[in-house]
This record gives sequence, structure tokens and C-alpha cells, in this order.
Amino acid sequence: MPKVIAREGEPFQVTLRKFKKSCEKAGLLSDIKKNNYYEKPSVARRRELKEARRKALKLQRKQNRYNKSY
Repeated sequence: MPKVIAREGEPFQVTLRKFKKSCEKAGLLSDIKKNNYYEKPSVARRRELKEARRKALKLQRKQNRYNKSY
């Protein structure tokens, strides 16, 4: 669980914004949404394969950008 220490004289809204940002970085909202309903194992496998394919393509594009020879 992310923690945020409120500084003296800091408005509540600023502290709340910091807490929301730390929760977003930790990925709590995505975990909550993911566990909000049951996902069949076959659907989960397909989703994970799709995510892995997307990450591999992104990495490949990144590597191609730096390996260009002119």
C-alpha cells in the first residue's frame, strides 16, 4: 500500500493528488479492475499472449530505432 506523508501546511488536495499518483504508479487500480470479475483461464491466456506480443513489438521497434546504420 503506497504511503504519503503530509507536510506541515500542505493542503489536503495536494496530499490526495500525491497519494493518487503513488497508487497509479504501484498499479493498484489495474489490479482492482482485473480482479473485479472472473476471467476464464482461456481468456486470461489469450490476453497475456496479446500483451506479450505487444511488448515484443514495442521492444523490437525501440531496438530498430537505435540500430540504424547510415
